Amino acid sequence: MTKSRLEAFSDGVLAVIITIMVLELKVPHGAGLDALMALSPTFLSYVLSFIFIGIYWNNHHHMLHAAHKVNGLVMWANLHLLFWLSLVPFTTAWLNESYYAAAPVAAYGVVMLMSGIAYYILVQSLIALHGKDSTLAKAIGGDIKGIASLVIYAVAVVLAGYLPYASMVLYAVVALMWLVPDRRIEKALRA
Repeated sequence: MTKSRLEAFSDGVLAVIITIMVLELKVPHGAGLDALMALSPTFLSYVLSFIFIGIYWNNHHHMLHAAHKVNGLVMWANLHLLFWLSLVPFTTAWLNESYYAAAPVAAYGVVMLMSGIAYYILVQSLIALHGKDSTLAKAIGGDIKGIASLVIYAVAVVLAGYLPYASMVLYAVVALMWLVPDRRIEKALRA
């Protein structure tokens, strides 16, 4: 399989994930602003999930831009990532239905944590294929931001049982950390 085919498949899956999420947004049952405001928690969780999917899409694009080839291990690692990301619409909908109850908030965090781990595995698979001296390996380096994200997710999952709203804030912190695309790869490609 070529790198471009892997990219196209991943782009398609991510587009479907976003489509499923937007279909979960329901029209308010009234014509006033108060009816719309009642949906604000649902809209906020949609925005957060949309941002997460966008972050993965953006960084996936940059990462594959630095790669020259893929193999079977990379393909399975990519599918592993897409599996976890495909659960985002489900956990987002559960958050909305439960009004941010502990178990759905923890489940959302587990999906975010596993997506982060899957992305890390994909990166490591690509580095193994391209070598430790590759542009991608040099760009990723120690991946402090990636590892910090995983730690924050893990803390938020544990915290969800006691303070679910604090967990949601931590998920948003991770999103803010990654909102600006990962510039390490861009810089390495220009060097």
